[in-house]
Amino acid sequence: MNFNNDKSTAIQFQLAPMIDVVFLLLCFFMTTTLYSQWETEVDITLPTAETGENLQRMAGEIIINVFKDGRYVVNGRLLRPEELGELLVRVSELFPGQPVVLRGDESTPYHHIMDVMDRCRQADIFNISFATGIPE
Repeated sequence: MNFNNDKSTAIQFQLAPMIDVVFLLLCFFMTTTLYSQWETEVDITLPTAETGENLQRMAGEIIINVFKDGRYVVNGRLLRPEELGELLVRVSELFPGQPVVLRGDESTPYHHIMDVMDRCRQADIFNISFATGIPE
């Protein structure tokens, strides 16, 4: 029997695998942060369209959620109609050609959607897309 009592082979902390894990976590959190910016309200039921397309998402696009009771939500903030108009004017001054995605609930009255479109037009925003769901 050979009992080796050599203490020169002490357990060492491996740094390379730890760096790999940290970088993977960094990539994960950066990706989830990017997708969390593409706001989608769960309470909105989108209307369906047979000819709807899955468009490539654009960086920095503004998503305006319009609820059936006429509430406007942008970036998780509930806005009054006047505040929405001011926001759109500021955005169009800073970023001309800014894309806007309009997500209206399928039971939203038409005049709420037209109010948002009118405010976009007053702010010189003409790059407007309508979000639709895919029919089942």
